[in-house]
Order: sequence, then C-alpha cells, then structure tokens
Amino acid sequence: MKPIAISCGEPAGIGADIAVAAWNAIGQDIPMVWLGDPSHLPPQTKWQAVETAAEAVHATAFPVLARDFGAPRTLGTPNPAHAQGVIDAIADAVSLVQSGDCAALCTAPIHKQALIDGADFAYPGHTEYLAALADRDSVVMMLACDMLRVVPATIHIPLSQVPQQLTAATLTDTILITHAAMIRDFGIKAPRIAVAGLNPHAGEGGKMGMEEIDMITPTLNALRAEGFDIAGPLSADTMFHPAARARYDVAICMYHDQALIPIKTLDFSSGVNVTLGLPFVRTSPDHGTAFDIAGTDKADPTSMIAALKMAAQMANARS
Repeated sequence: MKPIAISCGEPAGIGADIAVAAWNAIGQDIPMVWLGDPSHLPPQTKWQAVETAAEAVHATAFPVLARDFGAPRTLGTPNPAHAQGVIDAIADAVSLVQSGDCAALCTAPIHKQALIDGADFAYPGHTEYLAALADRDSVVMMLACDMLRVVPATIHIPLSQVPQQLTAATLTDTILITHAAMIRDFGIKAPRIAVAGLNPHAGEGGKMGMEEIDMITPTLNALRAEGFDIAGPLSADTMFHPAARARYDVAICMYHDQALIPIKTLDFSSGVNVTLGLPFVRTSPDHGTAFDIAGTDKADPTSMIAALKMAAQMANARS
C-alpha cells in the first residue's frame, strides 16, 4: 500500500501530537508520511527524514517530508509567519496524492485566522481550498463513524439563511455526489439514502412549513424516478435511533447541527470528516486545533487514527 499523506496543520495546535500518536498506534499497519517542520514535533518524537513518499512505506520511525517554516512553534499561540508553510504543506500533500505517490490525504486541523493574517488565505476552510486545488466546483462534507454516515446539505451559515440556500439544485447535487461516493469510496453498490425534512415533523403536511411540499419532496421524487433508493423527507427526530439507522447507508440533513448533533452524540471521539466529490480521498479528524492542550500529552488521537483508517479503506475501495 502507498502511504497516506498527512499535512501538518496549525503548528501551535495538536496536529503534530495526534499524528505522532497515530503513527505509534497504527504506523506498522498503515504507512503514512507527514509534511511539516520537524522542529514542530513533540520533543521526544523518534522521526525519520524521507526524500520521497515511497521511502515512508518502510520507515522505522515517524516518517517526515521535512520543510522549514522559519520559526519555532509556540504551543497554543499561532504564528502568522507559519501560514504559508501550512498552506504549502496542504498543496504539496495534494500533489503527492494526485501524482499517485500517496494513496490518500489526511489533513490535521488548521487555524483559519492565522492563515488569513499570515498569507491572506482566501478560502473559508480546508474543504474549499481542496476543491480549488482539484478544480472542482461542488464538493460535499460527510461526517462518518462506524454507526452513522451523515451529510449536511448546507454547512457553515446562519440558520436563518438555510431556507434560501437550500434549493432543488443544491439538494440534488448533494445527493448525487453522496450517492457516487458511497459506490466508489465505500463499496456500496446500491446505496440507500435517507433524507431529513427541514421543518419539525418534516413539515407535518404543511402545518409547520412548506419547504417539504414545495421543494424537497419533488426533488426526491425526481431522483427516485431515475432509480435512486431514497427515503424521505423524514422527521429528523426519528432518523437516528438504531432501528432507523439500519434502514439506510447515509443520511442527508438540511443544515449543520441537524447532521452533526447525532453523530457527535453517537461517537464523539471517532468521528471523521470526509470530503466527497474530490478526485482523491481526503479525510480529517473531526475536531479543531485544541490550543489549550497542545503539547500537554492530553490530546486524544482517536479521531486521527479513525481518519487514517478510513482513508486507507476508501483508497482501497477506489482501487
């Protein structure tokens, strides 16, 4: 197996901590290579410089494609001087995956404000930057764990803006991208998709909102007519108990919290952020930089380990 490229993320956070911990836990089973400044690694790290990704497959210590960020890290305090190095590490990791030298990309958390302050970063986050690097207009965010896969049709916008942003085109694109990814990346030949309503009780026949009648149901009916296995719109409050989850492979939700609350309740530590619709596999731990515990040996690597395992599984499914 080719290695998974890990971009370093924000040096002042826990990215290096959890990457090294993941290597110690699963590095003998899943090859990986870290792109970052080795001076930013935890002090006791046993690391090995590699010149190519291929060398990382047989590494006996934490494998590093080293670069110089020009300044040491201060734990808990982002340094804008590191911004361009962080951005370049992401771009270089993408290049390794696109060239076939690495099997997949796993990104450590970034700090967007530091990237803006230090390098005028023009993207809202990782997902949008990766879409630009891959020249893709539409990508989809999935959160996944062993018990649930869920996709929000709208993401980081105020709740008041969701009805305007949630259009038939948006919902259709989200479902099509998700359906294709379930086949290609997860090996599910005939995906079963459950779709939540926007309003309580999925609108209750128009008594609690008309979006289900006016837009969501016609959109789902059009896709069902093309052969898609879709249930919904469903009342979101009854979609996530065990018996309900057994009836679908992935759930499409209408907004951020409708999707993220159930998965974080079911499995807070092991959730993985997956970007669907890219020409390469990308996963990430489903948490932030955790500045308050960086370098304290308190960071939980469970989500990073899950992200690396899922990246390997998805890469195998694609191949």
